[in-house]
Amino acid sequence: MTTARSMINGGNRLKLAVQRSGRLTEHTIGMLHQIGLSFESYGQRLFSQTRNFPLSILYARDDDIPDYVGLETVDLGIVGRNLVHEQGADVEELFALGFGYCQLVVAVPNDSPFTTPQDLANGRIATSYPESARKYFASIGASPEIVKISGSVEVAPALGVADAIVELTATGSSLQLNDLKSIHTILESEAVLIANKAAMNDPAKRENIDRLLLRIRAVNDASKFKYIMMNAPESALGDIRAVLPGLKAPTVVPLAEPGFVAIHTAIREDEFWEKIEQLRAAGASEILVSALDKLLL
Repeated sequence: MTTARSMINGGNRLKLAVQRSGRLTEHTIGMLHQIGLSFESYGQRLFSQTRNFPLSILYARDDDIPDYVGLETVDLGIVGRNLVHEQGADVEELFALGFGYCQLVVAVPNDSPFTTPQDLANGRIATSYPESARKYFASIGASPEIVKISGSVEVAPALGVADAIVELTATGSSLQLNDLKSIHTILESEAVLIANKAAMNDPAKRENIDRLLLRIRAVNDASKFKYIMMNAPESALGDIRAVLPGLKAPTVVPLAEPGFVAIHTAIREDEFWEKIEQLRAAGASEILVSALDKLLL
């Protein structure tokens, strides 16, 4: 009889832990499907097996994932960098996945006399990230009292529990709602793919980890570019080339109409509109823009 344990541990399949339910779950599952993995993820499943790649997926609490990876219960994990930092897990960060952005900050009331973290050297800090808070304040030669709180950390200063907080913020709205302001960012966090050293040193597993990374990078890189096709007179080609360094030289194809060419290239998303304006000014017309699904650099 096949058991859950035998299915997730069977053979040389990689084992990947992901968040069962939370702010990273939807993006994580979406990314895994986008890189071509076929598996079921509905309901309250504890694990899934991919049908077209040697990978088993374990659905876990997010704060358990760094330990699962570090203790070699699983080979890989997708989790926020903030939790890896907090737990000091002995893992290797393989890739920053580009979603789940947030910051771990030191924040004080808007009317607080404390304006720098050094001012809090003898203060009280409320946090749900006590180890991260201790490590940071120790790094600046301070040792404030750390008050560990689970949930509603932002109200601690108003209740007189603490002078400041160390907490995650994505947009800053929760700080504003509680009349708090950030005075220092301890850590920039996002979802990351992590691995344990044993898996990275196992030749068979490392080969499949590298295969998985190739797919993830292709999807991640594609999100940073737009594919564009445009028409232009041959006389404008020099000016257009100067605007378009692209990935490499753009592809140029002669058109049926004499003296005109079609130009194909990719432009980084973060400079797209500036480049489009420059291309139009250089003589490009009929510009067609497409999203990229995968990009292997």
